[in-house]
Amino acid sequence: MAPYVSHTRGSTVGLLRTKSVEQSLADADAPEYQLKRTLSALDLVVFGVGVVIGAGIFTLTGRAAHDVAGPSIVVSFVIAAFCCALAAMCYAEFASTVPVSGSAYTFSYASLGEIFAWIIGWDLILEMFLGASVVAQGGARTSGCSSRTSA
Repeated sequence: MAPYVSHTRGSTVGLLRTKSVEQSLADADAPEYQLKRTLSALDLVVFGVGVVIGAGIFTLTGRAAHDVAGPSIVVSFVIAAFCCALAAMCYAEFASTVPVSGSAYTFSYASLGEIFAWIIGWDLILEMFLGASVVAQGGARTSGCSSRTSA
């Protein structure tokens, strides 16, 4: 069996080729791709909560509760928690379908193709940079160490 299964013909074959789930599993079993299981269940839960909550809770919650929402901020949190649970269920479905490391990149490579996996992988990297900058800006604003000076 070929390592890459293509569903298209023509000049875009290289961009839209996909990797089968079986090939992804075989690649994950290769010794050079083996990962050591060093994280505990608590580590994974804390990491997952940190990623799901994101930076907005540290920078916008107090301001939104004071200026806009008031006591209904609790309802907003319930709605946001429901949306986060839906996203978590999508990732659980992905992980059960393609049980290898690689997150959304691997899932999109197996289902959509190489070009979409490349785009999604870079989107995830940019998301992490943006989240880090928002947290840094919120922390600086909270501590009073903002780089902006007033004239």
